[in-house]
Amino acid sequence: MEPSEHARAAASGGSRDPLVGRLLDSRYRIGPRIARGGMASVYEATDTRLDRTVAVKVMHPGLGDDREFAERFVREARAAARLNHPHVVGVYDQGDDTSDGQDTVFLVMEYVPGHTLRDVIRKEAPMPPARALALLEPVVSALAAAHRAGLIHRDVKPENVLIADEAHGGRVKVADFGLAKAVSADTQHTATGGVLIGTVSYLAPELVVDGRADARADVYAAGVVLYELLTGSKPHEGESPIQVAYRHVHHDVPMPSDGQPGIPDYVDALVARATSRDREHRAADAGVLLHQLHRVEQALREGLAADPELTADLLPRRTPDADDADPVGNDTTPEPFDAGALALLTEVDPRDSGLVDDGSPDRTTALERHLVPTATAPVAAPVTEPMTATAPPGPTQPPAPAPRPAPARAPSRVAPVATTARRRSAKGPVLLLLALLLVAGIGLGAYWFGWARYTTTPAVLNLDRAAATAELEAAGLEVEEGEPAYSENVAPGLVIGTDPGPGDRVLSGGTVALVLSLGPERYDVPVLEGSTEDQAQDALAATNLVFGESRGRWSETVPEGQVIRTSPKAGTTLKPGAVVDLVLSRGRKPIEVRDFTGKSFDDAREALEARRLEVSVAGEEFSDTVPEGFVISQDPTGGTLFRGDTVSFVVSQGPELVEVPRVRAMGVEAATSLLEGLGFDVETDEADGYLGLGFVFSSDPGSGQSVPKGSTITLFLI
Repeated sequence: MEPSEHARAAASGGSRDPLVGRLLDSRYRIGPRIARGGMASVYEATDTRLDRTVAVKVMHPGLGDDREFAERFVREARAAARLNHPHVVGVYDQGDDTSDGQDTVFLVMEYVPGHTLRDVIRKEAPMPPARALALLEPVVSALAAAHRAGLIHRDVKPENVLIADEAHGGRVKVADFGLAKAVSADTQHTATGGVLIGTVSYLAPELVVDGRADARADVYAAGVVLYELLTGSKPHEGESPIQVAYRHVHHDVPMPSDGQPGIPDYVDALVARATSRDREHRAADAGVLLHQLHRVEQALREGLAADPELTADLLPRRTPDADDADPVGNDTTPEPFDAGALALLTEVDPRDSGLVDDGSPDRTTALERHLVPTATAPVAAPVTEPMTATAPPGPTQPPAPAPRPAPARAPSRVAPVATTARRRSAKGPVLLLLALLLVAGIGLGAYWFGWARYTTTPAVLNLDRAAATAELEAAGLEVEEGEPAYSENVAPGLVIGTDPGPGDRVLSGGTVALVLSLGPERYDVPVLEGSTEDQAQDALAATNLVFGESRGRWSETVPEGQVIRTSPKAGTTLKPGAVVDLVLSRGRKPIEVRDFTGKSFDDAREALEARRLEVSVAGEEFSDTVPEGFVISQDPTGGTLFRGDTVSFVVSQGPELVEVPRVRAMGVEAATSLLEGLGFDVETDEADGYLGLGFVFSSDPGSGQSVPKGSTITLFLI
């Protein structure tokens, strides 16, 4: 995976990622994006067929039409699928989905919830050697498995080392075999037509010079990672990738103990061996490096502050020619330089030009002086020739007479010897003088180019800019302000470093760049309310904060899918790498409505208002079947509503009441007709003392009473 390069940019707006929620290849349900690189994005996804969480790496739209990029994707799948190792991220599947009308090339990989080794370096480095080796050991083990399978990774860096969280075992896994390639006699060069591949801070020198890559390039990158774990910084920095690549070719990786005193000499030696610029001096592959690493771990467990034997064994081997030659150190070609300088790397080593010579021993010689006692040099044979044999004769001094030959020798054999001696004595002084002049000239030039024109950079750490500038200018140096950097220990505005560093050599009248402290690195949680989850993740990445998790909440005001708030809240100042959680809106909370028809209206109103719904009475009606105060009808009668929506009711007034008219003394026919006309039913009965007259004596209910329409009225006749 490529979380890394971590090439995220803050998003100020935009639509939701169209891939989220999509089903690739009718199998992989795409979830939230967890990383994005220059070529692809990585999403958390669900394998619907096997019901498991996976990571899906999707090539950016449009790149699927590029055959070279597509082949790289397929190559990554095939390369990583060949490896079955507990410290290698597994690749499960590879495919090309065209359901939306365009090619979506993707890889399906093991999902590793957690963080990267870069996050560990940012939080813990510089770290003790034991901790650094414990983190690097599984990485080297994974590379060793790849090398045994005939594969080289070619992009080993902290961003490609994933560390699962504690809930998932904390296992370390190496990811992104996208640059991996099988090792063969025909594939020892880059497969990109001369284009440099990999990350420049971890490139082996031979990759820069001729693009040649084998297992030892991975060993070099692992050594650089170990240096970074031990010191908290990369060994070579520059204003451009070209400068960094140049330093890899012409500068040794420094000893970690130079910046972090207390690191044992054998740990220095392990770094020196792994990062030797001559790949013939490195471990042959990661398997050999793993063995060396185990030896160093054992020495650390035994608590050894130094181990001369182990150190001497680990140090890069030096050829006899290198031992006999004058010691040379790192190149000191003035920086910056242009791309043309890098193009000459394969043609001329600047040290062979006679213009570069800092006169300092290389790192291997420096270590060896502390480890191996100097052997007694053989004593040269004494010079027995007379001094006059090498001194020019005086201008008026005649030649010395030839010695008289012994009687036993013939004169013919003595004369040539005398003549030859006189001829050599005449040329010798001249040649010697020329040699002395030549040596003196070379020595003077070497002294000038390699020493006399240099001075030492004064130490100005912890001074403010004005004081540091005054001290450097007093030493005859120019001052410029470099890129400021964060510091947990140095107050803002004070010097935390210089380039060249304190005590380093610099050309007289040269320029020293001041690195001023910005103080502790802190970032404010951005205001993310109203942004989408994808936009919020990008904004957090842009401020060096880490997205934690999203939790859904109902909201009546924030649309679904947008951020309601963050935890910690916006404006909180945090360290880089701090985790920020998001609270996302699930939209308005739905409210289920039940049917209250035939139920008490008062009970219905109380229940609905408790759920924040509005209640209205559309009307009241008489009902012979629904009691007064109960619901005759309701709108809506059910379904889902939202807070503030209205439910209307028609409430019963009970049956309609009619006043009984006065019918006393009326004839039975007239009274019956009147009551039936008002909607009553009529019955007749004889009153007490009935005389048979056919007139109404009284009624029940009596006149003036209000009774429901349709009630029965009894007439009592007399």
